Amino acid sequence: MLENTVWRQYHNENNFRDKIAEFCRFESIDLIEDDKVLYSVLKSKLTKKELKLFAMDCANASDEELKKEFDYSDEELEKAKFKLYKKLKQDKTRLDFREKNIAEIE
Repeated sequence: MLENTVWRQYHNENNFRDKIAEFCRFESIDLIEDDKVLYSVLKSKLTKKELKLFAMDCANASDEELKKEFDYSDEELEKAKFKLYKKLKQDKTRLDFREKNIAEIE
């Protein structure tokens, strides 16, 4: 399950749940239970570039690696990270990761 994702290119296991909880300021148990659904919500909220940046940054890739991968300058990298983590902290994004919201949709 989820073996061919951007996340798995940089991580040995599907630990994105913990990282989402950390950045969205939730407990892991408050997040959507199904990893596939949770990952699809993450994909829908971030651009492909942001998702790859999130995966690489959480894998502790160096800033030099990130700049090379995305062809960023120091300033562009800082702006991209700021925008990414700001987006994850916004209510319109982070609340969609909660189990409660999925139950309300069904």
